[in-house]
Order: sequence, then C-alpha cells, then structure tokens
Amino acid sequence: MSSTEKNLKFGERKITLIGTAHVSAESVQEVKNSIEKNAPDCVAIELDSARYESMTNPEAYKNLDIISVLKKGKALVVLANLVLGSFQRRMGDNVGVKPGDELKAAVDCAKEKNIPFELVDRPIQVTLNRAWAMNSFWGKCKLLAVLISSAFDNEKISSEEIESLKQQNEMDSMMGDLAKYLPKVKQVLIDERDFYLASHIWNAKGNSITAVLGAGHLPGVQSHLERFAAGTESTDTSAIENVPPKGIFSKLLGWLIPAAIVALIAFGFYLGGREAGSKMILSWVIWNGALSAIGAIAAAAHPFAVIASFVGAPVTSLCPFIGVGFVSGIVQALSCKPKVSDMESLQSDATSVKGFYSNRITRVLIVFVLSSLGSSIGTFVAGSSFVKVIADLFR
Repeated sequence: MSSTEKNLKFGERKITLIGTAHVSAESVQEVKNSIEKNAPDCVAIELDSARYESMTNPEAYKNLDIISVLKKGKALVVLANLVLGSFQRRMGDNVGVKPGDELKAAVDCAKEKNIPFELVDRPIQVTLNRAWAMNSFWGKCKLLAVLISSAFDNEKISSEEIESLKQQNEMDSMMGDLAKYLPKVKQVLIDERDFYLASHIWNAKGNSITAVLGAGHLPGVQSHLERFAAGTESTDTSAIENVPPKGIFSKLLGWLIPAAIVALIAFGFYLGGREAGSKMILSWVIWNGALSAIGAIAAAAHPFAVIASFVGAPVTSLCPFIGVGFVSGIVQALSCKPKVSDMESLQSDATSVKGFYSNRITRVLIVFVLSSLGSSIGTFVAGSSFVKVIADLFR
C-alpha cells in the first residue's frame, strides 16, 4: 500500500483515499494501480464539471470572449485560473507531467474498466469567488500579490520535491504557512473543500469507493468521513455552494466612500470658497486619474486605454455600479483586438511574464487589475489630501 493511500472501513462500506501531487508521475501510476487492485463500485475524482471539460476539451479556451468576461465580472476569476494553471504547468514541465494527469488517469481507467465515476469537487468559480469575497481589503491585496508572484516565479522544482508534497509533514508546514498569511483563503481553498469533497465522496453510490484527490486534502477529508459515519456531522454542503451575500456594511461602504468624498469637497467649498473646493476637485482628478493611468501603463496598455483610465477613474470611483477596470479593459480589448493566435496560445503564454504581456487576452486582464488597483490607491490618497486642506482652513 502506498504511503499516500488510506483504506477506511465504515461497516460494510470501504472508502480508499489516494492522496496525489497534481504534477507527479508516480501519482499517475499509483492511481492506476489502486483502481485496478480495488476494482471499486465507483471512482470519486477531485474535479468539477468546468475542470473536467477543460481536461477533456483543451481547446475550450479558444472560445473565450474577453469582453463578455469583463461584462460578467469574471476577470479576476479567469486571471486566477490562468495563474494557478500556469504555476502547475511549470512544475509539471520539470518532470514531464501535465497538471492533473493523475486525475485524467483516474477518469480513463474508470472508463476502461466500465466503473462509474463521479466529479466530487466544488465548482472552481464558486471557490475563487468565495476566496475573494470573504477577504478583507488587505487580504485581497495579499491574495493579488500571491497570484502575481506565482505567475512570474520561474523557480525550478525537482521531481523529488514534488513527491515530497505528498508527505504529511510537508503538507502540515505548507498549510500552516497558508493559514497564517491568508487565513480566509486557506479556509475556502482547503477547509471548505475538505468538507465538500468528503460529503460527495460519502454520498457516492456503492459500497466500495476509490477517491482520488490532492494529498493536502487527505487528513481533512478523512476526518469529515469519520464524523459522517459517527453521525456527528451533516453532509449538507448548501452553505458553501454559493458566494456569501454582501453584508449591510459592505453594501453601504460602496456608497459611503463616494458620499464622503462628495461631502468633503462640498465642505471645502463651504469653508474655503471656490479656491479650496477647486483645489480638492483637482487633487481628486489628478490622484485618482494619474494612479489609474500609471497602473494601465504598467500593464503596457494601449494609449487609448491609458487615457480611458485617467478620464474614467475619477468618475467611476464615485459610482458603485462600475469600476474603471471595466472601462479600461473594454477599451484595451477594442483597441488591441485579440486574434485567433492569442486564443490558441493563451494557456502557454500564461506561464511567463513575456507571454502575459504579449498575449492580447491576458494583457486585457492585467490592464483591468492594475488600473483598478491604481484607482483604489488614488481614492485613499486624494481623500487624505482633502482632510489636510480642510484642516488648513481651520487654522
């Protein structure tokens, strides 16, 4: 028995958990051997329908409509998907394995032996949206920093290091670091999915189940399965299947900040007349527009998109319904229309800094993120300058 395989008995039911590293050649063989040896009634696989479709239809990204992505507010989700995928692909390139090959092996082996299989992971879009929505502003900044650093990290990882990821002590260390740095992300990516995976594995049909999942989920999934068997925990996952609605404070915050900015400017006019009020308006336009434009320039945006960032940021920052990233992203997409070649090379381009900037689709996403980030910083800088102007008027 492999050190990453656990055989659990619950009365007449047997559940075998196979912990894998998603870019491990050894994991591919372990999965095949386990399914052939156990001949289970069902194979449960750590995939959702979208990732399964991507795995079985690798050309799916060629149909990506970037403008539709922006309109539906999915830019960050797509960007995160590309970054996470590119990170795994770079690791896999070092050992000659594609990300998720062991999951594909589980699907292929189940089909070959006419064994039913079930996709037991939560939809990736729900997971990423929850990770974003449940984070504070500071947490979102740290999450973006992690994504960006992962996208541009060219560190080589050996096959021995990849195999070590399946060992419990290595996973404990990684999970501990993640929990300290991004506790909300760890909660969503690991803890919630442990429960979701365990629930769907438990509810899979048959008395003999073989479940193939990342090694990091092994301890959590086993713990939940044992609680299900003891009757001390429900298998209901409805509470974690949707993005949590915004609280009243979050909804009000979208209006409070613009209202506070307008109120401060009006107060400046009241206390200091046209000179003070005009100074505050100019500060708002310059700081908000300039920092958003700088973000667009850092993203190598088209000049029209840079102008759209500068002009749009001071306006959109006062409107909760639209962000400057949407405006600059749309202008970028229209000014540098993605070509068929960008669609075809999207996933490979996402593995390098040069590729991210040369591909017209990923550049739209970078323009969206950096122009938005610049505008957000500009809002706080300009707001701080307003306080100084008003404080000077009282002296």
